[in-house]
Amino acid sequence: LNFSKCYKEPSLFRKESKGSVLLVAVYVDDLLVTGSSLDVIQDFKDEMATKFEMSDLGKLTYYLGIEVTQLKDGIIFHQERYANKILEEAGMSDCNMVHIPMDPSLKLSKAPQEEEINEKDFRRKIGCLRYLIHTRPDLSHCVGVLSRYMHSPKESHGVALKQVLRYPVSYTHLRAH
Repeated sequence: LNFSKCYKEPSLFRKESKGSVLLVAVYVDDLLVTGSSLDVIQDFKDEMATKFEMSDLGKLTYYLGIEVTQLKDGIIFHQERYANKILEEAGMSDCNMVHIPMDPSLKLSKAPQEEEINEKDFRRKIGCLRYLIHTRPDLSHCVGVLSRYMHSPKESHGVALKQVLRYPVSYTHLRAH
């Protein structure tokens, strides 16, 4: 269909047509379609429907764990449900919230004298937080610091991780205009 594949993101395709741009992101059997003209988007959907059995789910509201709220003046991306699921799995749904995700004066180390904590559980939680960073860039630094201790995490790393998890899940939304 005369699309160009993005060389940095192989699942993203771009097409210029009738002075408009059309972007299609592909994930397994899901397509995320956007563009600068509703006519070009509709033409694409009509053409695809002649070749494949398709369902049009309308405006994007949820994609790969990211919730999308479309407003007149912009789009809000958030992962509140995903973040709440992380808390639930950690047994921290009803925890007391904190105002900062990590104390700026905290100095973590390998702490060989400390007791080890469950490495698999620590890694899984860090992995979940790394995915949450897509909509919570305010967590980038502390998750990056904790990622250094994914092998042989100690009690102090677990305490710091709990502090990050206690930071409210709905403080920050990215807004795109």
